[in-house]
Amino acid sequence: MYFNSKGQEEVTYDAIVIGTGISGGWAAKELCEKGLNTLVLERGRMVRHVVDYPTANLDPWDMPNRGRTSPKEIEEKYPKQSRTGYTVSEATKHWFVNDIENPYSEVKRFDWMRGYHVGGRSIMWGRHSYRLSDLDFTANAKDGHGTDWPIRYAEMAPWYDYVETFAGISGQNEGLHQLPDGKFLPAMPLNCVEQKLRESTAANFNGRVITMGRVAHLTQPNPAIHGNRGQCQYRNRCIRGCPFGAYFSSPASTLPAAEATGNMTLRPNSIVFSLIYDPAQKKATGVRIIDAETNETHEFFSKIIFLCASALGSTQILMNTASDAYPDGLGSSSGELGHNLMDHHFRCGASGVYDGFHDQYYKGRRPGGVYIPRFRNVDKASERQDYVRGFGYQGSASRQNWMRNISEMSATMGAEAKEELMKPGPWRMGLTAFAECLPYHENKVTLNREVTDKWGLPTLTFDCEWKENEKAMRPDMMESAAEMLEAAGFKDVETYDNQSWPGLGIHEMGTARMGTSAKNSVLNKHNQVWDAPNVFVTDGACMTSAGCQNPSLTYMALTARAANFAVEEMKKMNI
Repeated sequence: MYFNSKGQEEVTYDAIVIGTGISGGWAAKELCEKGLNTLVLERGRMVRHVVDYPTANLDPWDMPNRGRTSPKEIEEKYPKQSRTGYTVSEATKHWFVNDIENPYSEVKRFDWMRGYHVGGRSIMWGRHSYRLSDLDFTANAKDGHGTDWPIRYAEMAPWYDYVETFAGISGQNEGLHQLPDGKFLPAMPLNCVEQKLRESTAANFNGRVITMGRVAHLTQPNPAIHGNRGQCQYRNRCIRGCPFGAYFSSPASTLPAAEATGNMTLRPNSIVFSLIYDPAQKKATGVRIIDAETNETHEFFSKIIFLCASALGSTQILMNTASDAYPDGLGSSSGELGHNLMDHHFRCGASGVYDGFHDQYYKGRRPGGVYIPRFRNVDKASERQDYVRGFGYQGSASRQNWMRNISEMSATMGAEAKEELMKPGPWRMGLTAFAECLPYHENKVTLNREVTDKWGLPTLTFDCEWKENEKAMRPDMMESAAEMLEAAGFKDVETYDNQSWPGLGIHEMGTARMGTSAKNSVLNKHNQVWDAPNVFVTDGACMTSAGCQNPSLTYMALTARAANFAVEEMKKMNI
């Protein structure tokens, strides 16, 4: 990969892609493969596959303090990035932004996790990959929340097929209308306790299914499609960057495909802060950037622009593209830009102990668990009176390890203690629900020109909260998990609600939604900005509703679909 270093010279390309995460990587691949000379801009540093994963092969004893970052450093640099409880450690902190250099403000708490580097959060994502169904694409129209999606599942199905085949999604088809089947590699195996729960749930709960999580991991090699990517090694160090390329990420998958065409110019350390809008043409003619290293300002020009800077990053750029025609930002004519902010609420469910299978164990550290698709409000029989939409579950079963004995070490010593440490403990299983948030106009972000970042650019202020529908789900999210575990024979079943705030699910969506008209949305059915049809937004900003499924696969499909449309329109000279 290479980058453009022509200083302040104005350079024109066929296409510009802003961002290199899941959506930006796909945009780069598709546009380059279709023959467009494409500039790809990334605000963060360069990351090359394998060579720039510094902790990928380190063990805890290879890192300072066995991988623990000091509380002082967390407080000074990562006070908000650390809210998840796992994002900031010696093994992972280089992937997360410095909160002091990249501030944001909160009217209500919002946990915004960010990674500014080539590949973005495609390096750190959870990799669960699920299709939305027509249940999701028609939900807004049916229950009256938000505006109607301008597309339906039938339009998306071939694009889901396309991106699944290239990305490599392992999973099992289950024939569920609320969770469409896909083009899957062999699923990772359930362990014995998970299989027990699957069988029990099928026997005791009509319509509930325990399946293996559909994850973007290669469970078998396929060099013809996946290039140099290797098979998953079950190390479960994915968040550090996978040197085998076993899971889907931009540096391992889409960016190498784009580079191979010879049509990509990749420029890291390029902070796009606004688009260049021409009111006479009613188009964007280019972008303005600040070089993150030199603080110099540059302009680049192109026929089309794919805005894939992440849901909130893309909206921030649009809002900062103010003009006489659009004083609140490009795409603001509907009054919806910055509004309808969504995430998934989670961190509640149930766990229990299974007294059995003492003679069985598992091999490796499987980087994914089970998934329970939504079973509420999916048909007449499952309708609820206390809330609309629904939730699914993620979870896994495992045997406790030597750490369970730490509090009991005084009871044994010497050889007896060593022997006890070597014995695996009882089986435990937990189920955590992930639930849909409705698209509320009042859940929003605004541009804050008073608080600026390290480069003097405006920042965002969040005003977002869970409302009554989300709160009404949570008791059911706990109780349903408990009843499935209890029916399968688990003991000591306990429910929990560890609280969840918007942003913590790291599935932020909305703020530049698709819709059926320029009056109710920012984007049309092809992800074009109504106010500037040569600008496409295909990341989480475009989502009209959230579903309860992990959304990244939908971003991939929407991006591939929009890129194909853009190129066809360019050929017809419509853009």
